[in-house]
Amino acid sequence: SKLAALFKHPLYNIPIPKVTEKDKLFVVNPMEKFSLHSSRSDEWVSSSKAETLLPTGKTAYDTYPTWLKFHVGINRYELYPRQDPLMPTLLRDLATKRIVSSGTTSPPAPLPTPLPCCPLLTSLILMSLSVQKSGGTQLKLIMTFPDYGQALFKPMKQTRDQETPADFFYFSDFERHNAEIAAFHLDRILDFRRIPPVSGRLVNITKEIRDITTDKKLAKTFFISPAGNVCFYGECSYYCSTEHALCGKPDRLEGSMAALLPDKTLAKRRSWRSPWRRSYHKSKKAEWELNPNYCAQVRETPPYDRGHRLLNLIDMTVLDFLMGNMDRHHYETFEKFGNDTFLLHLDNGRGFGTHSRDEPSILAPLQQCCSIKKSTYLRLQLLATEPYRLSDLLREALAADPLAPVLAEPHLQALDRRLGKVLAVVGHCLAR
Repeated sequence: SKLAALFKHPLYNIPIPKVTEKDKLFVVNPMEKFSLHSSRSDEWVSSSKAETLLPTGKTAYDTYPTWLKFHVGINRYELYPRQDPLMPTLLRDLATKRIVSSGTTSPPAPLPTPLPCCPLLTSLILMSLSVQKSGGTQLKLIMTFPDYGQALFKPMKQTRDQETPADFFYFSDFERHNAEIAAFHLDRILDFRRIPPVSGRLVNITKEIRDITTDKKLAKTFFISPAGNVCFYGECSYYCSTEHALCGKPDRLEGSMAALLPDKTLAKRRSWRSPWRRSYHKSKKAEWELNPNYCAQVRETPPYDRGHRLLNLIDMTVLDFLMGNMDRHHYETFEKFGNDTFLLHLDNGRGFGTHSRDEPSILAPLQQCCSIKKSTYLRLQLLATEPYRLSDLLREALAADPLAPVLAEPHLQALDRRLGKVLAVVGHCLAR
C-alpha cells in the first residue's frame, strides 16, 4: 500500500503543537456518557437516566457515537488527526447507516437546557431529518441517522466521463458528487485535513427520501418520469426544475454523503471572502487579474498581515488547482480560534470537471505572493516521486469507496501533470 507508506513517512509525522483546553472546539465533561434507550425508541439519554456502570475498561467517551467523537476531536490545528482510528468507522456510517424519518425545512432552536456533557448534541437532537438544505444554487439534502449524526447529501448530476464544456463559465458549472468524495481524499493525502469526511452512497429515492420527508415543498417535487423512474427536483436558486430533475434507476441514485460540522449555534464559524475571488461576471475582471502586484496590498490587509493565514490560503490554492476548482469565492474558520487556525475547505463540488485542460489562474495567489509553507512544498515534492506518485495514492484511496471508481482515469493522470506545474511555479519563485 503506497498510502500506508505515505502516512508513515516523516513528513506526515510532524507533530502538531500541544493541544490545551483552549485549543479544543468543545470541552466536555469526561464523566458524562450517553446511551440509547433499551426500548425500541432511538432517543438519546444522559447518564443521569442511564445505567451508571460501564463495562470494565470502558470510558464515557466510548459511549459517544462516532460523529460526536469526530466533533469533540476538532481543535485549533486540525479537523481530524492524521492517524485517525475513527475515520474508517465514520466513512462506513456515512455509507450504510439507516436514514430516519420526519423533518422540517428549517431546524428548530436547541433545547433550552443543554445536556451536561455535550451541548452540541442537544442542538442536533432536534435537527431536521432528511430535509432539503436551504440556500445554495443546487439541490442538497440533509440526512439524519438514528444516532442523530447528520450528513449533507449531494446527488449525482452527471456521469464521471462528462467533461465541463470549454464554453461554460465557472459559475454555471454543475456540482459533482464524485468531486466531493475525491476532494476529501486528496485533501487528506496533501496532509491538510481541512475537509469533513465524505463517502459515496447509493440512496433509494423512494424509501430514503420521498417516503420519510416531512418537507412539504420537497415532497411536491417528486414524479415518475416517462421512462418509469422516480425523480425529484427540490428547491434551489438554479437547476431545480422539471428540466433539471434528479432521477433514479428506477429509484436508486448515487450521491456524496459529507459529515456535517457542529451546528453553528454551538460552534460559530466566520465566513471570509477570498481576496482572489473571481468577478462572477461574464466580462468584468477582478482586481487581482489586472494588478500583478496585488499580493502586496493583501499582505498589508488583516487578517493576512500576520500569522499563517496567507500561507493557509495558498495551501487551499494548491488543492484547488490540482482538482481544477475555480469556484472558491469564500472560506470559513471556527470563530473560537481567531486568526490562528486552519481554513475549512468546504463545497468542492465544482472540482474535477475537466482533465484535458488546466486553469493557471487558480494559482494566482502562489504566483503573485511567491510564498508557500516549507512543509507543503516538501510534501508536494514527495508526491511527485515514483514511490508516492499522487495519482496512485488517490486511486488507492478512492478504490475503497462504495461508488468506486470515483474518478475517470484521465482525472487521476491530470493530477500528476498539475502537480508538476505547481512545483514549476515554486521553482520559478525560488529562482527569482
